[in-house]
Amino acid sequence: MLATLARVATLRRTGLLSGPGSRRELWTGRPQSDTDNMKPLEGVKILDLTRVLAGPFATMNLGDLGAEVIKVERPGAGDDTRTWGPPFVGTESTYFLSVNRNKKSIAVNIKDPNGVKIIKELAAICDVFVENYVPGKLSALGLGYADIDRIAPHVVYCSITGYGQTGPLCQRAGYDAVASAVSGLMHITGPEVACLTQVAANYLIARKEAKRWGTAHGSIVPYQIMNVPELIDDCKYKTNHLRVQNRKELIRILSARFEEAMTSEWLHRFEGSGIPYGPINNMKNVFAEPQVLHNGLVMEMKHPTVGKISVPGPAVRYSKFKMSEARPPPLLGQHTTYILKEVLRYDDKAIGELLSTGVVTQHEVEC
Repeated sequence: MLATLARVATLRRTGLLSGPGSRRELWTGRPQSDTDNMKPLEGVKILDLTRVLAGPFATMNLGDLGAEVIKVERPGAGDDTRTWGPPFVGTESTYFLSVNRNKKSIAVNIKDPNGVKIIKELAAICDVFVENYVPGKLSALGLGYADIDRIAPHVVYCSITGYGQTGPLCQRAGYDAVASAVSGLMHITGPEVACLTQVAANYLIARKEAKRWGTAHGSIVPYQIMNVPELIDDCKYKTNHLRVQNRKELIRILSARFEEAMTSEWLHRFEGSGIPYGPINNMKNVFAEPQVLHNGLVMEMKHPTVGKISVPGPAVRYSKFKMSEARPPPLLGQHTTYILKEVLRYDDKAIGELLSTGVVTQHEVEC
């Protein structure tokens, strides 16, 4: 999909592509002109109806690449993760902050016909429609694929689900822990964390250290035997097959050997050896790693209510542009009136009626 969106962005910039959105432009971070740091998805418009983690993480990455992302949220409640905590910073959930930068929020009641109308109007001027509802939920509201295709056939409609669109489990909600359990991964590894984005943000924003979950490998014990005299010539450890058979005893011996020196000493000994190795870092040490600092993997931004925050930055690097300063995660409905007025060209009277009836809400940012 990224390749398709990149082509759309190129065509829009060159003026070779026009469509329903050609006359109604969304906000832009800078003038649409050739620059040395043109983002690959600049000019692509994303309508984001996702919540929690998988969808918001995906659209955040599109925003990092220059796409213009409108996040649609429920009036009064917003994305589920706005209340997922602790930790919080002020009233903001670090979970929400970790996956929602570079977006604007419009609070719309999509159960109201007027709210559905707003979503369809936005879809008509966007390039991509992303949602992660249980299959059939949006169709019942008139916002399923067939509904959007009728009024915006140019749109790429992306549906993120736990189990797919059909089948006996398709109506179940999907979360990473559930997927790990059902797929058998948790049986092999025990409890685990599939996406560390919110774990890292918990440390960067709230300085909350992560718990250790542990790791092991079922087929290799270990990758390389250290210089331990009593093991080198022991026939029980001559091959990897034998080392796997004698795992418990070997791990006990090696664990005792590791305890004879500090982590820094072992790192020094392994340097240049060709052996894959690395320390078990807590979150504090992760973000002090020289490679993390070199790659600029911490992104700082000023949030409108809680001030300066730091979140994990994008890990992907591109040859022809650098990540610029990010927009902070939005407040619930922070950009509602802006989008209605400047993007959809609603007049003040129409916006006032929508606000008074609760179809939309606007968060006023205090200066």
